[in-house]
Amino acid sequence: MARDLKYTRNIGIMAHIDAGKTTTSERILYYTGKTHKIGEVHDGAATMDWMVEEQERGITITSAATTAFWHYNGEQFQINLIDTPGHVDFTAEVERSLRVLDGTVATFCAVGRVQPQSETVWRQADKYGVPKIAYVNKMDRVGADFFAVVEDIKKKLGARPVPICIPIGAEDKFEGIVDILSMKAIYYDSEGKELVNYEEKEVPANLVEEAKKWRAAMIESAAEFDDALMQKYFDNPESITDEEVIAAIRKGTISMDIVPMCCGSSFKNKGVQFLLDAVVRYLPSPLDRGNVKGINPKTEEEDERKPSVSEPFCGLVFKIATDPFVGRLAYLRAYSGKLDSGSYVLNTRSDKKERVARLYQMHSNKQNPIDFVEAGDICAAVGFKDLRTGDTICDESHPIVLESMKFPTPVIGLAVEPKTQADLDKLGIALGKLAEEDPTFTVKSDADTGQTIISGMGELHLEILIDRLKREFGVEINQGAPQVNYKEALRQTVQHRELFKKQTGGRGKFADIIFELGPADEGVTGLQFVDEVKGGNIPREYIPAVEKGFKAAMQNGVLAGYEVTSMKVALKDGSYHPVDSDQLSFEICARQAFRKAAAKAAPVIMEPVMALEVVTPEEYMGDVIGDLNKRRGQITNMDSRGGARIIKAMVPLSEQFGYVTVLRTLSSGRATSTMEFSHYAELPANLAKEIIEKSGNKPIGEDE
Repeated sequence: MARDLKYTRNIGIMAHIDAGKTTTSERILYYTGKTHKIGEVHDGAATMDWMVEEQERGITITSAATTAFWHYNGEQFQINLIDTPGHVDFTAEVERSLRVLDGTVATFCAVGRVQPQSETVWRQADKYGVPKIAYVNKMDRVGADFFAVVEDIKKKLGARPVPICIPIGAEDKFEGIVDILSMKAIYYDSEGKELVNYEEKEVPANLVEEAKKWRAAMIESAAEFDDALMQKYFDNPESITDEEVIAAIRKGTISMDIVPMCCGSSFKNKGVQFLLDAVVRYLPSPLDRGNVKGINPKTEEEDERKPSVSEPFCGLVFKIATDPFVGRLAYLRAYSGKLDSGSYVLNTRSDKKERVARLYQMHSNKQNPIDFVEAGDICAAVGFKDLRTGDTICDESHPIVLESMKFPTPVIGLAVEPKTQADLDKLGIALGKLAEEDPTFTVKSDADTGQTIISGMGELHLEILIDRLKREFGVEINQGAPQVNYKEALRQTVQHRELFKKQTGGRGKFADIIFELGPADEGVTGLQFVDEVKGGNIPREYIPAVEKGFKAAMQNGVLAGYEVTSMKVALKDGSYHPVDSDQLSFEICARQAFRKAAAKAAPVIMEPVMALEVVTPEEYMGDVIGDLNKRRGQITNMDSRGGARIIKAMVPLSEQFGYVTVLRTLSSGRATSTMEFSHYAELPANLAKEIIEKSGNKPIGEDE
C-alpha cells in the first residue's frame, strides 16, 4: 500500500555562514534516532559535512541529503532533510536544493541577526515559493536577542514573523523556551544526551505577562487565515482550541503570509525537539504543495501531475555527484507516480530513454539501496548515461518538462596546467566530472595561449575545486593568479552589409547579408535573433546558419576577446548565389560581419561588481572606508548593530583579491566581511584600455 504523503516533509536548512545549520542538522539526526552520537562541526565529525575539505574548514560545501523519522502526536512523520551551504561561493547548492524542497527552516544567529547571505537564501526561497519557518539559534551566545531578530526579519526581509515560543533567559542564562500555545515552560538539560532531554513546567512568574502578550499576537495573526477562528477570537477567545490555532498558522505559513518563529541553542541541545514539532505542524507536505506544473514537449501546452502514486512518473534531477564507489549519482525529487529500480525513463532534454540501474535512499555520503521511489520522495539513482542538473525524467508515454533552475554565471577564473604530462588526460577527465557536478563551475581552453581556464563563483570556490582535484582525482597542478571574468557589451545599434565571396577553382562560396546589430532588449540574455527577411532573398534553410554564425562569434568580443553576453541581430535582407551559396558560406559571413559591425556599435568592457558587507568595531571605520574608496568602492549604506558598525558597499571584483587579509590587518583581526556577486557594470575607459592592450587585440578599425 502506498504511503500517505501527508506524513512526508521535504525540508532544507538554509542560512548565512556560521548561523549553525549543520549543527542543527546534526541535532535533528540525533533526536530522531538517525545517529547515535552527536557529530560536531568544530571537531570535523559532522555527519552531513562528509567531505574532507568540509571537515577541515568547518564549512558546508555540498548540500547533503538524509531521511529521518519523527513521532508527533502518536504518528510517525518522514523528514527528508537537506543541509545546504551558507557560503556565497556555493550559492548553486542552495538554489538547486530549494527548487525541489517543500519547506525550509531559515536559521538565524541570535547575535548576528539577519546577515547578507540570510537575505540571499530568503529571496531564493521566495523565488521558488518555498514556505519557511524561522529558527533563531545560538541563544546562549553573548549578545543574543530573540526579539531583535524578529524585528530584523520584519525590517530587512519584509516578512511577517509570528513567534510561537519565547526564550527563558538569554546568553549564559538561556535555560529553555515557553511554548506560548500550550503555555508551558520547556527546560532543557544541555548535557543531557538522552533522546528526551527536557521537562515541562509551569511558566515562570516573571514571564507570564509577556507570554500572554505574544500568545494573543499569535492567535490574532492566525485568525486572519480562518474566518471561524476570527469570529471566536472576537466573541470568546477562551474557547479557541490549540488545534484550531495550529491549523490556521499552518495555512498562513503554506500561503507564505506568515513565518512561525522559534528559538534555541543547537550546540547546547536546546530547542531542537520543539523545532521538529514545528516542522511537522506548520511546513507543507507534498500534498499541500499541490500539483506540479510543466510543459508537454509534444503539444507545447501546460500539463500537470498530482502528487500521487497512481499518476504517471515524473521527477527532477537537481544534482549530479561523483561517488568513488558507485559512480555518478543523480539526486532526484519524485513529484508523481512510482519509479522501480531497473526500469526505463525518458529524459525530456535529450529525448532518449535512460535505464535506472539502482535507487538509493541517501544518508549524507552513504547509500541505502531501495527497490522503488514514490511521489514526494527524494532519492539518488545510478546508471544514467547522460543526465544533467535540471533534467526532467518521466514516464515515456506521458512526457512532461518541469521548470529547470537558473544559475549565476562564474565571475572569477584561473589558468591551470598539469605538473606532469601523465596528469594531462587525468586533468581533463577530472575537470569534466567536477563541471558536471557543479553548474557554476566552467572549464574552457583559451584559443590563443592553449591554457585551460577554470571559472567559479569566488576564490574559495576555486580553492576547494583545486583541492578536490588533488585529493579525489590525484591530479597535481600548477595554477596562475586569479583573473576576473570580464564581459563585453554593445551600446549602440548599427546597420551593416557583409558580402562574403570566395572563388577557389570549381565551386566557390557566396553569402550576402544586411542586418542591424545592437544591444538586446532589457532582460534578454544571449543572442536575440529577429528574422525580417522578405520575399525569399535569402532562402529559409540558410537563416539558421546566419544565427549560428552570430551565436558562435559572441564567444569572442571585438575589444579584448571576452564573451558578449547579450545582443540583438535583426536580419533585414541579403542575396545568394544559386550554385555557390550554402549554409557554411552564410555562417562564415555572419562571423565576419560580427567583427566589423560590433566594432562600430560602441563596444565596452563590463566588469563584475560585488555587494560587500563589512562588520567592524567603530574605531576602525575610517580606515575601512578609506580603503574601500581606494578600491573604487561605492558605500551604499551604514548601520550599527550591537556596538559594531556595518558598512555596505558595491566594489568591483578586480579590486577585491586578497581583501580578507587586508581587512584583518586594518582592524587587528576584528572586522569581518562577506561578499556576493551583484551585477556587471561598465569598466572605466582608462582601465578598459589597459585590458585591451594586455589582450593583444588589434585596435578597432584595423583590418583583420
